[in-house]
Amino acid sequence: MSLYLILDLAILFVPLVLSFDRRVAFYRRWPSAIVAIVIVGGVFIAWDVFATRRGDWSFNPAQTGELRIWGLPLEEMLFFLTAPYACLFVYEVVRAYTPEIGLFVTPWMGSGLGIAFIAAGLFFYTQPYTLTVLVVFGLFFLLASAVAPHLLMSSWFWTALGICYLPILFVDGVLTAIPVVLYGPSHIWGVRVYTIPLEDFFYSLILIAASFLVHIMLRVRLTGGPSAGLPVI
Repeated sequence: MSLYLILDLAILFVPLVLSFDRRVAFYRRWPSAIVAIVIVGGVFIAWDVFATRRGDWSFNPAQTGELRIWGLPLEEMLFFLTAPYACLFVYEVVRAYTPEIGLFVTPWMGSGLGIAFIAAGLFFYTQPYTLTVLVVFGLFFLLASAVAPHLLMSSWFWTALGICYLPILFVDGVLTAIPVVLYGPSHIWGVRVYTIPLEDFFYSLILIAASFLVHIMLRVRLTGGPSAGLPVI
């Protein structure tokens, strides 16, 4: 069993076991969570396949299993299922145990941030991964500001995002230190924090935040109950 697969299973273990906690009752939110995981995970797997073929990164065969699906190790594909599940569980824990506090974040702020990141991405047009991740990060804020402006005002959203971000970065740090993932030198800016390329910080944020966005927008429609951080839709 590869270290990457062990990390995938470790990410999933505690959230899955505690999904039946009486107060959180995450299992009741599985319909919206599963749809969010399939949508967001599917988009990230497609991005991963494209980026791997383009040369943004590759995978160390000595640190992954032999099975490849569309050029990706099985462990890589599982990550886009286990990590969103764990993050959505964290979101529901935050929602169950903390009060919602409306933050002063207007749609104009989100849109302005989105435009700024898209412009910054275009500046790095010679580094494909840098360009892609900054543009997608900007597009997320434009989308959230347009279709779910209350999301950016939700303390549940930002608190859960912060809690999830640290363990995801820990996993990324392990994968880049061994290394499991190898980056094309000409495809990234070259700035790293420890062994993590700066671009990966934005990549992780998009994965978590997009999972929250889809889950929250579907939460009422698929599972009922009060909307989490959004007006009832």
